[in-house]
Amino acid sequence: MNLKNFRFETDSDGIALLTWDMAGRAMNVINPDVIAELGEVIDKVASDASIKGCVVTSGKDTFSAGADLTMLEKGASDYAKALKERGEEAAMRLFVDNAGALSRTYRKLETSGKPWAAAINGTCLGGGFELTLACHYRVMSDSEKARVGLPEIKVGLFPGAGGTQRIPRLMQTGDALQMLFKGEQIRPAAALKMNLVHAVAPAGDIVAKAKEWIKAGGKGVAPWDEKNFKLPSGKVFSPTGMMTWPAANALYRRETMDNYPAAKAILHCVFEGLQLPMDQALKVEARWFAKILRSPEAAAMIRSLFLSMGELNKGARRPKNVPPTNLRKIGVIGAGFMGAGIAYVTAQAGMDVVLIDRDQASADKGKEYSNKLISSQIMKGRAKSADRDALLGRINATEDYTALKGCDLVIEAVFEDRGVKAEATKKAEAVVGPNVVFASNTSTLPITSLSENHPRPENFIGIHFFSPVERMMLVEIIKGKGTGDRALATALDYVRAIKKTPIVVNDTRGFYANRCVGNYIREAHLMLVEGVPAAMIENAAKMAGMPVGPLALNDEVGVDLGWKIVEATKKDLGQGAVDPAQEKVLRTLVVEKGRNGRKNGKGFYDYPEKGQGQKRLWPGLADLAERKLDPETIDIEELKQRFLVVQAVEAARTFAEGVVTDPREADVGSILGFGFAPYTGGTLSYIDGMGVGNFVLLCDKLAKKYGDRFSPPGLLIDMAKSHETFYGRAAAQAKAA
Repeated sequence: MNLKNFRFETDSDGIALLTWDMAGRAMNVINPDVIAELGEVIDKVASDASIKGCVVTSGKDTFSAGADLTMLEKGASDYAKALKERGEEAAMRLFVDNAGALSRTYRKLETSGKPWAAAINGTCLGGGFELTLACHYRVMSDSEKARVGLPEIKVGLFPGAGGTQRIPRLMQTGDALQMLFKGEQIRPAAALKMNLVHAVAPAGDIVAKAKEWIKAGGKGVAPWDEKNFKLPSGKVFSPTGMMTWPAANALYRRETMDNYPAAKAILHCVFEGLQLPMDQALKVEARWFAKILRSPEAAAMIRSLFLSMGELNKGARRPKNVPPTNLRKIGVIGAGFMGAGIAYVTAQAGMDVVLIDRDQASADKGKEYSNKLISSQIMKGRAKSADRDALLGRINATEDYTALKGCDLVIEAVFEDRGVKAEATKKAEAVVGPNVVFASNTSTLPITSLSENHPRPENFIGIHFFSPVERMMLVEIIKGKGTGDRALATALDYVRAIKKTPIVVNDTRGFYANRCVGNYIREAHLMLVEGVPAAMIENAAKMAGMPVGPLALNDEVGVDLGWKIVEATKKDLGQGAVDPAQEKVLRTLVVEKGRNGRKNGKGFYDYPEKGQGQKRLWPGLADLAERKLDPETIDIEELKQRFLVVQAVEAARTFAEGVVTDPREADVGSILGFGFAPYTGGTLSYIDGMGVGNFVLLCDKLAKKYGDRFSPPGLLIDMAKSHETFYGRAAAQAKAA
């Protein structure tokens, strides 16, 4: 065998060890070469009488990240070529056959007649985990970094190499569906309890333990291939099954609003597959997998949430002329909710933090937030006391600005007020050296105007975090007119160090994310005034694919913050810059009723004391309506369109204005930053997917009925005339460059 991706050796006991170790890659991934080589090894093990069995493990710190999703693009091009040359039926047969290649290889391993054991070190996900599921025995490292899981649902796919058939044969059907729907990464102890692995052992012992199982007479037969195998939940058509499947369908509807074809395919695969022998069940899975591979939702999600996000995380927008920075000490000015969160993620990444506030008590309170977060991780078994001590030891909470001396980057996260920010900038500048990059965490104030308080605008940049910092994966980096390449490179290096995804945008009021999400929230305010019931507003938004209703979201970020933004906008741009209907809603809630949002227990919702029930929409919202509408006459589809279009058209405006310059950043930023319907691939993918011409027609229709906020910018009209797409334009520009 001429293996390039694996090493193969046999010991004196006749037990083979297959070590997966792809040259030139940080992680093992599945591609056509890997599938072909694995097939060769299976044939060798099955045919060589001197080999008693085989252990498969990884030569890297992790086992496998799963399939190389870029190979799916080749599958699409092969289909297009076959369609042109051989017709639709032949092309589809080829596509289905290619989609099932990995599953057939794993089944060949499983039925080879020899025992196979997997020694799982580190992370083992997707198709990599499905390989181990096809093995007859699995032992997992007890390492803190070890994980198993099937996360395909998060990029619009589902496990297509046996995962939907083997998982429901290892655990109760309801638990299997939850695992497949959520796509979570599972730790060793939980994996053992869930019957996903047979044993957990120290990393240095897993190969020996796997070999010992084979040596002790481990059987090369999967449980489901045994004559007397019984499904964990019994037959589908049984009293237990009839208790499971109606609830599963209801759960699917509630969680997906029928927007995710891959989730529906999981239901089909499990329901149909559990009624069939394994070989037929795997064919069902392969056909559904081929169908989902060709869905527009999968294509959009793979592009944005895998390919584009990966490129941005690797520094696609980093200036190439700036050498790597060495960030060791970070200053954070402002120990409130945002500043405390920034300090936590920075210290968690191993950097020292100086956390400053107006007095020691306020600074200490900010540090206590980190203590609370890491203590919660300890309670869940995800961290140790030593981790807490080390993290808190890296945070110096103080009121003394001189502690900023020696910082490599200073992030200001004080109150959203020009004067307060200017004062903080001046105090810090008096201490830090002339070459230190200074960043402002502002959500709306233009960076160029804030940099006027800094003597070196080239070192001033915006780093906009989203709340809560420790949970939100996006960071918006804002370039002011004077921002230099070194400041941009430093900001990008910092965001990469804290393991978040950056997008780079040019300066404007509200930047990119807040302009789009602001439109989403405003649309809900205007619907209230129109007379649309609040519950219908929230549900229509979630039906459209938004993870949180706009009124609930407004409560989370603070209704009073919305009022302050309206007031600041009027002050800077005049009365004509704000919508009077929205101003009326916010004035009623904040000024007249004191309803500031979740933080004071009352906003668009009423929030009872802990343990006293769930939040409920405030009945007084009905009084905001200028007229009463009969809910039966309201077009739900139009409400859904309004929520998505009003965000997408604003994204197009930012692109036309040069605020966002890369469609990858617009899409990834919209999904990670404000949850824009992930199944669409993001704001600009939503437009491309609909077709720019069709989108312009929809905008015109909504603008005629509801106002100029839906009017498409000139760029979209021009693109519609020339039949362009955002990604097509980007590709053409990249090629020309």
